Amino acid sequence: MQPRHTSDDTRRAREFEAYAAGAGGRLLHTATLLTAESHGDNPRARRLLTLALARTYACWDRLHGEDPYDHTRQHLATRFARGAWHHHGGLLRSRSRPAGPLAGLTPQERLVLVIRLYEGVDGEQTAALLGLPVERVRTVFNRAMANVLRPAPRPAPPVGGVKAVPS
Repeated sequence: MQPRHTSDDTRRAREFEAYAAGAGGRLLHTATLLTAESHGDNPRARRLLTLALARTYACWDRLHGEDPYDHTRQHLATRFARGAWHHHGGLLRSRSRPAGPLAGLTPQERLVLVIRLYEGVDGEQTAALLGLPVERVRTVFNRAMANVLRPAPRPAPPVGGVKAVPS
């Protein structure tokens, strides 16, 4: 007869593997949006997700009916915020430039925008998740939306055959 903890460990591992297989793609996309990396080359996003999943696995038995996706998303956001804000770019240092429509946003703007729009978390829950006042979340969200929706400036067309002088 096998010891009980071995069967519990096997059950726990199977449950977690099923969860990670089902939620991993969406969570990786969230992490990729946060890091503003391209989908084909996203090592920081993969590391961020790995750390969040490891934390979720460590707490797996204590979730007791809680949604593991919410738990992992919380760790993903917290780890990104800690790396982006407290370590002066710890996770944000990269040899390649960020890509995509969110690349021009600050890490805080990306975090709020991704949590609010892509993940569908309301403003009050986002504020609680990030430990920010609700008004701050609204302000950051509105600024991020304005930056994403603002068209990129285009150079002025030449007038009468005269080219514009770069400033």
